[in-house]
Amino acid sequence: MDTLLLTNIGVMYQARRKAPHWIAGNEMAILPELRNAWLLIEGDCIIDFGEMQQNMPQAHSTYDCGGASLFPAWCDSHTHIVYAGSRELEFVDKIKGLSYEEIAQKGGGILNSAAKLAQTSEDELFQQAMLRVEEIKNYGTGAVEIKSGYGLDTENELKMLRVIRRIKQNTELTVKATFLGAHALPARYRENRAAYIHEIVNEMLPAVARENLADFADVFCDKGFFTPDETANILDAARKYGLRAKIHANELDYSGGILTGVKFDALSVDHLEYTGDDEISVLLESGTMPTLLPSTAFFLRLKQPPARQMIDAGLPVALASDYNPGSSPSGKMQFVLSLACINLRMLPEEALNAATINSAFAMGLSNELGSITPGKKANLFLSKALPSLAFLPYAFGSQQVDKVMLNGKWVN
Repeated sequence: MDTLLLTNIGVMYQARRKAPHWIAGNEMAILPELRNAWLLIEGDCIIDFGEMQQNMPQAHSTYDCGGASLFPAWCDSHTHIVYAGSRELEFVDKIKGLSYEEIAQKGGGILNSAAKLAQTSEDELFQQAMLRVEEIKNYGTGAVEIKSGYGLDTENELKMLRVIRRIKQNTELTVKATFLGAHALPARYRENRAAYIHEIVNEMLPAVARENLADFADVFCDKGFFTPDETANILDAARKYGLRAKIHANELDYSGGILTGVKFDALSVDHLEYTGDDEISVLLESGTMPTLLPSTAFFLRLKQPPARQMIDAGLPVALASDYNPGSSPSGKMQFVLSLACINLRMLPEEALNAATINSAFAMGLSNELGSITPGKKANLFLSKALPSLAFLPYAFGSQQVDKVMLNGKWVN
């Protein structure tokens, strides 16, 4: 198998001989780095690394990094990038003062996207989504979780999940699929919530399982959406089909979503703007990853999730983009790091750990991605030469990702 040697790496960040499944608490502020380094890749796999001129191996080919910085590719563990069209008119509504809930009540928000998606063919959805996939790939993302949830009926939820399957087959990115039929209550069930839960449990989930279309199941457990009891009903059914939980929780209020997620051993609970001592205590005793989406809080002008309180209590924290048309229309993870540092007061080292190792865990990919470790997949990006790690989130308006490698091959 061909080998590739990267030489003259100015600084290699997140280089670990053995990587933990996640980084938590005070350790999140520690980020290993190796200066003036080389990295050996065989096929799609990282084999070894070291300092220049010290036991540097031979390889079939070499690439001179010219002093640039090398990072593991971002792992974006929460997105909704399969959607039809944009929602910039709602953006104007927000400027005029309407809340997220008010926009949803007048037929906007998720229901707006569902109406557009129902009128869009699978082929067109795929073409639109692939443009976004190429966009985030060039931003340095190497793995992405993509949710359904704009279908809100069996036919269109399956359509979305089939598009995600096509994306998996047509991109170099590592892709995970999440079934999110319980994203919002369709207008046709406004007076009969139980009937929609029945459709999810007895029609959607069996159909998703028959075609093996999803890795995870998600519910929007929050004020104005689905209750903890409804969420438990759906997740209990999903578990019977082998779908592990991932939950939208506590974005709009203290909804009980975090506690429900932990009860069902959710891989992650996401958003978490409303997180208090009780929720933190429960998370500390769990194997669930708290995942923060700072670009959503930024775009919707929401209360900021208490990242500092979580980390100081000893929790791990992951970061993701929530790329979607209504509340976070961007998948640029460099900007997510900037927001984490500016608004959540996370250190650059904490943000980098959150967007790599911890977000890989939130996708079930701890053993494959998230760090520069022998045996892991060679999903990497080179930045321009950086004066320090802090420059990456500091320079929020400029594109610092210069060259991207996925599966051991340069893709841009």
